[in-house]
Amino acid sequence: MPDSPSAKFDVVVIGAGAAGMMAAATAGRRGRRVLLVDHAKELGEKIRISGGGRCNFTNLHATWRDYLSTNPDFCRSALARYTPRHFVALVEKHGIAYHEKTLGQLFCDGSAVQVIDMLRAECDAGGVAWRRPCEVGTVERLADGFRVATGEGPVDCASLVVARGGLTVPKIGATPFAYRLAEQFGLAVVTPKPALVPLSLDAESLALYGELAGASIEVEASCRGGRFRESLLFTHRGLSGPAILQVSSYWQSGPASDPIVVNLLPGERPREWLEARRREKATLPAILAERWPKRFADAWCAAHGVAKAMPELSSRSLDEAARALGAWEIRPSGTLGWNKAEVTLGGVDTRALSSKTMQALALPGLFFIGEAVDVTGHLGGFNFQWAWASGHAAGEAA
Repeated sequence: MPDSPSAKFDVVVIGAGAAGMMAAATAGRRGRRVLLVDHAKELGEKIRISGGGRCNFTNLHATWRDYLSTNPDFCRSALARYTPRHFVALVEKHGIAYHEKTLGQLFCDGSAVQVIDMLRAECDAGGVAWRRPCEVGTVERLADGFRVATGEGPVDCASLVVARGGLTVPKIGATPFAYRLAEQFGLAVVTPKPALVPLSLDAESLALYGELAGASIEVEASCRGGRFRESLLFTHRGLSGPAILQVSSYWQSGPASDPIVVNLLPGERPREWLEARRREKATLPAILAERWPKRFADAWCAAHGVAKAMPELSSRSLDEAARALGAWEIRPSGTLGWNKAEVTLGGVDTRALSSKTMQALALPGLFFIGEAVDVTGHLGGFNFQWAWASGHAAGEAA
């Protein structure tokens, strides 16, 4: 029995997430015949669950400096050509009400589903065809493009845009498809790791702090060049909260890994702060409990041997306490893995891609975008902005 004939499109986009729908809509509005293929039963599921269901869809302050990559300059071009203001204009065009929460983070007033519906409407306006849910099998290089085997038959295209994302949240369908395809065509892949992820602590640390689950304090956490002043949250397994999620992208696991350094009194000079309270009869835990949850103040002071009344603490003890308050070193035992991570660190090596178009330099017609590539944003809408910017760049060129 002969093979079924291939359907023909100008552009095939694999992956109907944030970046994929943006790329498909952009290409479609240019008059390109576009097919969007996705294996998931639910459209845009990662968008739907983001931001507590309200989708932190961008950050007003996003610049290339808010992203990690082995090739740091790569994201500059796409981000400069499609800015947060461009996406806000699109949101306003569709009548979606939104608000700024903190630090430039924009959220829907209503539901993240509004963003999914908007992207679908933009695709439909561009005449994009859909195959979903539909599995993608092999991809072959043709003389004038690519042939993609799908569960609904083969498809030929001149341009293939891969937007299958990273490895986060495998329970909703994340797979290494993009990485395997890149390697098939000779593109390097920077080893993917969970990022923006809670960290676990070893048994000894959990014995000291494991009962503090739910306690939160404002800190300044730093590691390997990343520094963030936000809240730290204790959990039953270790540490979370925005400060820890942010710095997790910089921390590297392993016996020689750098510690995470936490300033527990951000905005203060710890030694001077302690000296100013030295004559008080209260204990150091009681004084710290004015700023921290009492149970953390008690546990921390006990662990550092300074659970005494202030007049009883020697100058040496105060010096040691001040150093620990300003630079508490934490050595995580690991991360909580892909199911708890918000994004993927690493991905398709951007040195093999055009920063203007996202196209493979050695293989015209093949594009990688969004979380599939080695560009990882900070917490707070930055990763969505990369999805929009990279998707728009590919859609303009595919």
